[in-house]
Amino acid sequence: MRVPTRREFLRAGGALGAAAVALGPDSLFGDVPDITRGARPSSVPGLEVLHPRGRVPLSFIIDDSTCLVNMGHFCMPQFAEVWPEREDYKKPWRTWPREIPDDFVREFGEWCSGHGVRGKYSVVPNPACVGWLDRELPGWSRSELQASLKLVRELMLPSWDIHPEMITHTRLIDLKTGRPVAEVSPLTMENWYPQGDASVDELASYIAYALRILRNCDLPCEGITTPGGFGGGAEASLSRAVGEAVRDVFGAEIPHYFKYVAEGDESTHPRVEHVRGLGSNDPRLVVNVPAGAGDWFGGWEGDEPSRGHLYADAEAKSGRMVELIERGAPAIMYCHWPGLYTHGTKDGFRDLQKVVPALAGRFGDQTIWMKLSEIARYQAAKELTAVTREEGAVALEAPFACPDFTVRLPTRSPAPPSIRHDGHTVPLKEARARRDLSSGTWLRESEGATVCFDLRKGRTVLTVRGVWSSRAITSSRKAYRHSWL
Repeated sequence: MRVPTRREFLRAGGALGAAAVALGPDSLFGDVPDITRGARPSSVPGLEVLHPRGRVPLSFIIDDSTCLVNMGHFCMPQFAEVWPEREDYKKPWRTWPREIPDDFVREFGEWCSGHGVRGKYSVVPNPACVGWLDRELPGWSRSELQASLKLVRELMLPSWDIHPEMITHTRLIDLKTGRPVAEVSPLTMENWYPQGDASVDELASYIAYALRILRNCDLPCEGITTPGGFGGGAEASLSRAVGEAVRDVFGAEIPHYFKYVAEGDESTHPRVEHVRGLGSNDPRLVVNVPAGAGDWFGGWEGDEPSRGHLYADAEAKSGRMVELIERGAPAIMYCHWPGLYTHGTKDGFRDLQKVVPALAGRFGDQTIWMKLSEIARYQAAKELTAVTREEGAVALEAPFACPDFTVRLPTRSPAPPSIRHDGHTVPLKEARARRDLSSGTWLRESEGATVCFDLRKGRTVLTVRGVWSSRAITSSRKAYRHSWL
């Protein structure tokens, strides 16, 4: 029987605990849970919030990355001790590289920067119990560790969100002692913790411990990645715990997390969860950002053949990323850092160097690379900004600022729209085509106007002159007949 991949959805549903123990760390059961949404504000039928600049968001999630330590090498024996019967844990891990060197981080980071790639890069705080990134990493000198952290801060941070992937990604840590729990079993491995319900406080304490280590390393975080099935069976508590921990340690305005992979026809749009205090000075929420494509660059151990064509073929005519872009859905691929390094052959990275240019060649003016935090912010602004009609205008009350906010309105007026905030009116420049949309521009279209601007926190008034009356507007499968402006 095939063992499912680390984050793969199984349609069987049901039993998390016993089944997870039987299948091991690469299992994740059930669909994305129906976590409490919370309140939503008023909206105006006919006004449609588009993707930023009218482009499909792209992003790249990298798991199991950290400083120097090859997680494939060091995780394998710890998983094998818990599941000695598993054939895939009997691989020759001793022959694999113990290190993924900073030279590869530099090569990867510089190439991605040159091609506009943005996403999420994990930094496991105590990778596979080898050592603490804010103290010592046995097997490497302190100067090597500090140089590695400096490289992440200077090269990766501008284009990548940094996430802890909990504390070790292997053994559960006793927060009172800072040592691995003595018992070695599925119950004491992070990938399967807590195997049932757990309180928000319990999960938040564990997540915050990991976040504080990265704070000590001067690595800011607005979100976290769960190691495998971490939080399985306690999804609602996990979501709230992420929000509390990330706000507590880093003061993040819009905490987010990566746990799920959407497959097939599942939605890849982020989920805004646990909305509280909307309309107050301190709104609270958490954004659940799923991946939609992967893991095909070499596997979590780095010993699998890379299959980059599954993301996109050479002409971007087929592949999961192509499918999502053509659908107009956020296209977020993910893989594991050892897979990109592929035991020093860099086969996974070479495939990435084919996929990204292929997507740019066909969809370059239809897509935009974004970090997960940027995707989360946009979704929060899209769902939580209240919209009301005024005379000749639309008023937006935004709980969060958001760059490149893009809306489409039905109007046939030749007059250009304008933006007013805090008493200041900003005229907008007309764009020639959709590909030219950027903040501060608008596009005249056959069925209305598309406007792109930096949404500021608080009240913004979008003035759009003209009348469009008795027109059928379809929104969320319901037809509205509406007199506009």
